[in-house]
Amino acid sequence: MSLRTVPVTFAQACAFVQDWHRHHRPPRGHKFSIGAADQDNVLVGVAVVGRPVARMLDDGLTLEVTRVATDGHRNACSLLYAAAWQAAKALGYRRLVTYTQQGESGASLRAAGWRIVAARPPAPGWSRPSRPRHDRGNAHTARLRWEPAT
Repeated sequence: MSLRTVPVTFAQACAFVQDWHRHHRPPRGHKFSIGAADQDNVLVGVAVVGRPVARMLDDGLTLEVTRVATDGHRNACSLLYAAAWQAAKALGYRRLVTYTQQGESGASLRAAGWRIVAARPPAPGWSRPSRPRHDRGNAHTARLRWEPAT
């Protein structure tokens, strides 16, 4: 089955992430989102690209793929990661990053031409005695940072 990229709104991307992402809620914002559709024009995946979460990477030339979610269609993740890098470059960005949790294979990223550039230790979470927070997402989980090889 052949897949192709399609434009999606932030609202469409967030709804898809809400329904299909394994461990994250929809993001708060984005620079752009990309969809993947099957031959019947049914949305089967989305990628959401925004400013880097890590403030040291937020240099104005770097973006982060903050969410990729699919309904399980083969090659949808790889298509979305490759398209995100093409779109970011076309907009003038010089760097694109994303993260996987320790233990995830990264097969879709490797298939799209990405490589591991850093290993990040588990984050302690956002909660502090002076401002308690409920931990979500990847707190207490080691992560790998990826970038496109070219």
